[in-house]
Amino acid sequence: MADTLTITDNRTGTQYELPIKDGTISAMDLRQIKTDGEDFGLLSYDPAYKNTASCRSAITMIDGDKGILRYRGYPIEQLAENSTFLEVAYLLLNGELPKADEYSKWENEITNHTFVHEYVIRAMDGFLHDAHMMGKLVTFIATLSTFYPKSKAVRDKATRDEHIVKIIAKMPTLAAWCFRHSTGRPYLYPDNSLSYCGNFLNMLFRMGEQNFKPNPILERALNVLFILHADHEQNCSASAARAVGSSEADPYVSLAAAAAALYGPLHGGANEAVLRMLREIGDVKNIPSFIDGCKNGDKRLMGFGHRVYKNYDPRAKIIKDLAHEVFAVTGKNPLLDIALELEKIALNDEYFVKRKLYPNVDFYSGLIYQAMGFPVEMFPVLFAIPRSVGWLAQWQEMLTDPAQKIARPRQVYIGAGERDYVPMDKRG
Repeated sequence: MADTLTITDNRTGTQYELPIKDGTISAMDLRQIKTDGEDFGLLSYDPAYKNTASCRSAITMIDGDKGILRYRGYPIEQLAENSTFLEVAYLLLNGELPKADEYSKWENEITNHTFVHEYVIRAMDGFLHDAHMMGKLVTFIATLSTFYPKSKAVRDKATRDEHIVKIIAKMPTLAAWCFRHSTGRPYLYPDNSLSYCGNFLNMLFRMGEQNFKPNPILERALNVLFILHADHEQNCSASAARAVGSSEADPYVSLAAAAAALYGPLHGGANEAVLRMLREIGDVKNIPSFIDGCKNGDKRLMGFGHRVYKNYDPRAKIIKDLAHEVFAVTGKNPLLDIALELEKIALNDEYFVKRKLYPNVDFYSGLIYQAMGFPVEMFPVLFAIPRSVGWLAQWQEMLTDPAQKIARPRQVYIGAGERDYVPMDKRG
């Protein structure tokens, strides 16, 4: 049987045979379907790209119906259990897990680029103390572009490699300084004797200690959270990085665009919305009435359901187990009991089961971040640090894909036809 799709245009009676490859047809093949020689050709109309593949990618595979997430073929559960974030970063960017000597070199390169230009501190002080941390982070990712004009040579692999390392290395420093500025604490410089996540915790929370030693459980928890958030296929922010990067913009401004997309409450702010919901419920005894409110449309169940997953988000299972380890150190988040009971009821209620509303990654991550001492404004910043690796992997793959051109979607024009200009004094 041929892998083709036969289409009959009922307007003309003409038949067309379109090739099928990897479960897709080429949108450009639709352009041959015309009513006459003057016809532009058929377009596909797909708001928000709900059923459009914009690229071929070898980075991340998601099977939403089965609740599967894999990086370069490796199940997320195995990576979260056995790997480090920097090892996963290497995997996403290079396609394979590093050998011992490759990992040592990779870790050393990143460690040696954690410091950021002093100008950033002076610029940081230009913000009001209550400026949103994510707004500051977006600004300073883009600002780094002005320090590295040679990064614009995006077609040169050595240049790309150099600035990929710099971005991954400097993201925790920028994020920590955004946090310290907002909390009125003095800025701290990286301690390169610590691990990637340990150094980040040091820059965030060290006050007067001479030799800061991060709690190993919290350090591991942050490492796992970073792995879980490193990439997630063609989401809004990854698509933004690809679209901006397709103009051959440098990686800093391409990632600033991705971070700006992540800033939106429907993307990076979802775990904050979960906390607001749990605080609104207030007590386990109020859950039944809240559930009723969700069913009649008065309330919204946050942290359940996903655009891609129609099963339990595999990341949510890992984070749920991780939460108990964190709370053993920090003390239990008082909202946890509400979250656990809400999940239990929702997973057994036919209304939610029929709609495939399972917990997603945001349902428990906010509880962990809050227990670790992060304000909610910091949540999307914590998301952006690991996701910068995914953005870079997507950006790099886009640049090296010969099929990709500058992003320029078509539109279906529905405005007025041609009309003549009317002077202002004659406009009725």
